[in-house]
Amino acid sequence: MVVEDRKTNINTISGVIQNLILENRNKLSISGVKDVLSFDDQVVIMETELGLLTVKGENLKINKLSIDTSEVIVEGEINNLAYSDHSKKEQESGIFSKIFK
Repeated sequence: MVVEDRKTNINTISGVIQNLILENRNKLSISGVKDVLSFDDQVVIMETELGLLTVKGENLKINKLSIDTSEVIVEGEINNLAYSDHSKKEQESGIFSKIFK
C-alpha cells in the first residue's frame, strides 16, 4: 500500500487530520489540538481531535499555542509521546458515573 493510499484511507475513516512532527527530539509541532489541559517543564497534556496526548521530557516549554489554528509547538528534550482515548469531558464525568452506576 502506498503512503498516499494509507493517508486517504485514514482520513476517510476518522474524518480527522492530525500531524505530529518531531524534529531532533527537541521540537514537536502538533496540529488538531483542542485544548492544553496542563503543562509544566516535564509533562504537557493536550486534548486533541484523536484523544488525549501526553508529552513527557525535560525542560519542556510551549513555544506556540494557537487554539484558532489548532496548533501547538512544544520545545525541550522530548522523551515520550502517548495517546489515550479519554477526552476531557469523559474524565470530568468519569468519577460521578462510577459512583452512581
